[in-house]
Formats: sequence, structure tokens, C-alpha cells
Amino acid sequence: MKPAAHATLRLLAAATGLVAWWCLYRHLAALAAWLTYTVAGLARGSHLGASVEFFVFEVPKVLMLLVLVVFGVGVVRTFFTPERTRRLLAGRRESVGNVLAALLGTVTPFCSCSAVPLFIGFVTAGVPLGVTLSFLISAPMVNEVALVLLFGMFGWKVAGLYLGLGLVIAIVAGWILGRLRLQKYVEPWVYENMATATDAPSDDGTSMSWAARVQAGLTAVREIVGKVWLYVLLGIAVGAGIHGYVPENFMASLMGRDAWWSVPLAVLLGVPMYANAAGIIPVVQALLGKGAALGTVLAFMMAVIGLSLPEAIILRQVLRPRLIATFFGVVAGGILIVGYLFNILL
Repeated sequence: MKPAAHATLRLLAAATGLVAWWCLYRHLAALAAWLTYTVAGLARGSHLGASVEFFVFEVPKVLMLLVLVVFGVGVVRTFFTPERTRRLLAGRRESVGNVLAALLGTVTPFCSCSAVPLFIGFVTAGVPLGVTLSFLISAPMVNEVALVLLFGMFGWKVAGLYLGLGLVIAIVAGWILGRLRLQKYVEPWVYENMATATDAPSDDGTSMSWAARVQAGLTAVREIVGKVWLYVLLGIAVGAGIHGYVPENFMASLMGRDAWWSVPLAVLLGVPMYANAAGIIPVVQALLGKGAALGTVLAFMMAVIGLSLPEAIILRQVLRPRLIATFFGVVAGGILIVGYLFNILL
């Protein structure tokens, strides 16, 4: 078969797959209800029926969205290799660098711990500390997994607000931390290795073919979805239990908008925990369904995926405790503000 004909067939197969994906996605709700109440024979309105329908509907919806978006971001990510990202950030004015770093953080791996090695590479390459901290905040907090799950569960308005306010936290917190002149709290070995890291040659990704970029997208799907699918199942299972069995009045009293202390409590509870967006957002959806305030549960989610004890332990390799504590405090303060803003605006 000629290469042109082969490419045409692959394009037709991709288009057919997208049409099939869209048709299945549109009918997931009806399919979940049919499986729950007709096939399984559960009673409508029962606690168990509500939990099972929630689980059967959310699992394929989340996984389908993840596959589609992770593939697309995997392709985009090939244009932003670590070396090219360092070149984009190095030598920029700090305020401009904070914005670029926050934006670039949205197309990096979504786990806070996996973003730390890139953060270390940026510091050793001479990128300003405040700029690298903007990247470190944005990478786990504002990422494709969080955004696609928020869009799928709450719509584009909530996802857009989360994106905008998450970027504001990353930009402003990084700028503030840069103004505090905390470089002396970076471990000395980092700056001793700066010249070596800067002079090291690396592929900037500009020579990749589109076939290689598509393959990178498929690899991203295999690696990322392969890592998070279990978290998706566990998170949705917890959310299904909350959806079916937790009384609405209980969650409204604990995390409602009328309780001023609910947002700080949510952040304090979230920081010691460690989970990714795939596991925590289904829980957030279930909490909202039971009367919890949107700002409160999103503050909880931001604290869980944006700040974590494993992240602090890894950062200790390059940062001294005072800087880590300052970093956590500034970001937690930004999350508090976002939580209250969501509760006021929505």
C-alpha cells in the first residue's frame, strides 16, 4: 500500500473512532441507568441504586475523557522538552517568567512529586527561584487531568474559573516568593552545579516528526492513564458511597458556605493528604452533591493535589525547611482566598 493511501486510511480510522467516542459519550447516562435498574434490577431511589448508578456512569466517562485529553496534551508536550522549557524561562524578567512558568506548568506531568525533578533542573539551570516556584505550583494544580475532570463533572464555567484562579495563585505566589529573596535557603550544591547543568547538551524537541509526536501522545495515554486508572476507580467508589449514603444535612453543616471556618479547615485537612486529581475530583463531586460549598471543596482539592508531604520531603533535597514552610504558607494562603472567592461568586 502506498504511503499516501496508508495515511488516508489512518485518518479515516481516527475520524471514525472520534465519532464512535462521541456517540458513546453522549449516551453514557442512559446506559448507566439501564445497567443499574434494568440489568442489575436495583430499586430506583435506593441508596445502593444511587451509588451503583453513580459509579457505572462516572468510570467510563472519566476514563474516556482522560484518554482523549491526555493524548492531545501528550502531543503538545513534545514541543516543551525540559531543555526547551529551561531556555524559554532562563534570562526572562521575573514577572514575565512567572507567567510563562505557570502556563508551562499546565502541560507538564500532573503529580506534584513528578514535577519536582523538573523544578530541580530549572534551579540548577539558573532560572530565578520565584519563577521555578510558579512552575512547581502550577504543574500539579492546573493540569490536563484536573481540568478535564472538572469540565466533565461541573461544566466549562467551573473548569475555566479553576484554571484562571489556579494560574493566578501560581503567578502571584511565585512573584511574592521571588521578592522575599529567599535564595540563601536553597542548598549550596544546587548553585555549585549550575554551570554543568546549563552547559549540558539536550534535544529541544524541534526535530521530531509528526509520527513521533503522535506516538508520544499514545505513550502518554499508556503511561498516564495506566498509572491513574486505579485512582479513578477508588476515587469514584468513594464518591459513589458518599453520593448514595451520606446525609445531605451532614455535609452542608460541615462544608457549607455559611460556616466561615470551613475553608481553612478544608485546607488544613488537605495539606497532609496525598492524592492526584483523578482520585480526589470524584470525591469532590460527591461532596458537592451532598450540599458542600463549591469553594470549600475546591480549596480542599487544591490543597490535596497542590501541596503534599511527599512533595515537601523531595523538595528538602534542594530547599531548606524555612523556604519550604514559606512556600507552603504562601500557596495555602492563595488557596484560602480562592476558596472564599468561589463561595462568594458561585
